[in-house]
Amino acid sequence: MQATRLFGIGILLFAACAAITPAVDATELTASQKSAIGRKIWQNECAGTVPGLTTWNAGEEFPSLGIGHFIWYPAGFKGLFNETWPQFVAFAKKQGVTLPSVAYEKNSPWNTKAEFQKDFDGARLTSLRKFLSGNITVQTDFIIARSRAALPKILAAAPASEKARIESNYHKVATTPQGTYALIDYVNFKGEGTLTTERYNGRGWGLLQVLGEMRDVPSGDAAATEFAAAAKRVLSRRITNSPPARGEKRWEEGWHNRCGTYARPL
Repeated sequence: MQATRLFGIGILLFAACAAITPAVDATELTASQKSAIGRKIWQNECAGTVPGLTTWNAGEEFPSLGIGHFIWYPAGFKGLFNETWPQFVAFAKKQGVTLPSVAYEKNSPWNTKAEFQKDFDGARLTSLRKFLSGNITVQTDFIIARSRAALPKILAAAPASEKARIESNYHKVATTPQGTYALIDYVNFKGEGTLTTERYNGRGWGLLQVLGEMRDVPSGDAAATEFAAAAKRVLSRRITNSPPARGEKRWEEGWHNRCGTYARPL
């Protein structure tokens, strides 16, 4: 498929804090492609397991839910990262999907990892895992919609001198199925790169930064391979710039392994 069919620029922009709407859909991807992307993301984030669908990672201050590990902040916590669970809930509601009642709470009902783990086999988290494991398609659609909405946001945030090159790199990557998967997964994984809060020492790590990091290569497989390499460089730089107390070095191998999948056939 041509990149112009997969990722049109003329899609609705939404504010960083706004819910994603079904107006940005995934109809251009085949059902089998969407299914493959969803399975890969579930494997990347949760090792493809049902228990992994409700997780509180070590060193983090919030739970991560679903195949995309959508972030849900406890009340009163102001994090650096884009809070995606409420966005997913709004998206699913507009698709006519009914979620467990706990999903509609404004903030995470668990304030600490200890509270979360104590309640892991309780009714709330059990109901969430049952819903999430049975509704992979709507989660995949949400992740794809978010990815498609990323390009105009990225171009708006990019330096004027870099806009053309960044857009060109995006379309080079999007010309193959694995490149399409890479763009979709990376936005879910590390965001668009446009939020000023998502910076260490002034350096971001989102899709904007990866596209800007890419070396000049042809479209197609070479672009997907270079995207994977650029993502690894950007994430290693994030680790170098991160606060030592976060201990992000422990994630480097897993992050690099995930980025390595971008260079392999879907």
